Parts: sequence; C-alpha cells; structure tokens
Amino acid sequence: MFTKATGPIGVFDSGYGGLTIFDKIRKTMPDYDYIYLGDNARAPYGPRSFEVVYRFTRQAVMKLFNEGCHLVILACNTASAKALRTIQQKDLPLWDPERRVLGVIRPTVEMMDQISHSKHIGILGTPGTISSNSYTIEIGKMFPHIKVTGLACPMWVPLVEYNEFDSPGADYFVKKYLDQILAADSAIDTIVLGCTHYPLLIKKIKTYLPEGITLFSQGEHVAESLVDYLKRHPEIDDRLTRRGQCRFLTTESAEKFSSAASIFLNQPIKVEEVAID
Repeated sequence: MFTKATGPIGVFDSGYGGLTIFDKIRKTMPDYDYIYLGDNARAPYGPRSFEVVYRFTRQAVMKLFNEGCHLVILACNTASAKALRTIQQKDLPLWDPERRVLGVIRPTVEMMDQISHSKHIGILGTPGTISSNSYTIEIGKMFPHIKVTGLACPMWVPLVEYNEFDSPGADYFVKKYLDQILAADSAIDTIVLGCTHYPLLIKKIKTYLPEGITLFSQGEHVAESLVDYLKRHPEIDDRLTRRGQCRFLTTESAEKFSSAASIFLNQPIKVEEVAID
C-alpha cells in the first residue's frame, strides 16, 4: 500500500501543541528527518467524540505514511487516548504491519511510580483526554497502587492558541484548575500536564503550584522513550532517514501556522498547506 522503503519520522498533532513534543524529540535526535503535521483546520480535538477523533487521526496517519513515514508519533494526548489503540490493532495490520504508530500517554505513565512518593497523581488535560480515562486505565494496569485524579481544563488550550498564555487573564484559569484538582485530592504530589499545549503555561502554573508538588511535562520523557524504543527495534530505526531535515504541514493557513509555530519553536519555519480528508 505504501511504497517508500525509508523515510522521516512523522509527528502529528491536532494543532500547535505537539510542537512542544517535536522540539524535544528533534533536539534529542537531531540527525533524523521529520515531518510535522498539524490538523489546525479541525482543531481542537479535545471536545470531539471518539469516532471523530479516530477518523481524523487515521486520515492524518495515512497522510504521513503516504509522505514516506514508517514511524508516526501521535504528539497529541487526545489522539493518543481516543485513536491510538484502534489504529494499532485494526488499521496497521491491513495497511502495513511493518510500520508503527506510537503515542505520548504510555511513556508518561511509565514514569509515574518513580516520580510520585505519595502515589497520588493529578492529570490535567483536555475534556477528551480526561473523559477517555486513558491515564487512569493505563496507570491502573501498570501501577494499581497509584490513585489518579483527572481534571479537564477547557480554557487552557485557547489561552495558548490565542497567545494569551502569559497574559493577566491566564492567571484566573490557571489558579482555578489547580485549586480544583488539589481540592479533589490533597495528597497529590505529582501533576501531569496531559496536553502538549500546557508547557507554555508552566510559568503561570508554577506561580500557583504549592511547594513539594512535582510538575511533569511530557516532551523530554517522550523523546527519551523514543530513543530507547529505536534501540530496542533496530528494524524500525533502519527505515528512518537521517539528513537533519524537517518539513511542516498544516491543514489550515500556512502563514498562520508559521506565525504561531514561532511561539513554540522560537524560530521561523517554512510551512506547506495540505489536505488530509
């Protein structure tokens, strides 16, 4: 179905947030080639149903496979929560069983027992990620002794997308959600930022986060997990090209994406507008 023997690593997100994951991966593995695809025209994914998120994510993965990617990272917690398992189990065996699609939830979950001392974890995410209970389920499988409390933060993504994450108005919503999750479980000692947009709010979050609570951002851990994965799967690593090149694709305006992406990457980039439906 897909003919290219080698190709870049694909990184997919519903919008801009996955650039925080992509940036860490690229800095950790600078020799590899990458294609980043943002489905900005249909973002946000957070409030959408399982069926719609699966359909959109499936289309995006197929687009990246058609661009030559043999490995795709779903750098989106909502897509990882609502679509990854079905794509891995249902679609990949039919498309090409030699290709791989990985998410960001499992690498995060694997760190929880090591980081938390109280064994009480808080997850802050989009409504879609929280309603899926993906973190609760995965942590429960791996570390059944850990208590998980999830909270949806529907205002945090718009604050980032509209470049208001450092504005005075952001303080209210940052403090509001932190107060709510800590009120739900006062024993929480680790809070996971379960959305790739949220690292841009870290400065505000740390202002209102009580001392003694660890703030877990996914990027570095996902990058380290990918390095380990490729060491354990040289057959996948051998299919990845290494010229240090990056392409950026968006389903919306290339100019708009380029402008917004500079907030996440601190550099200008060239962007191509594509269709994936």
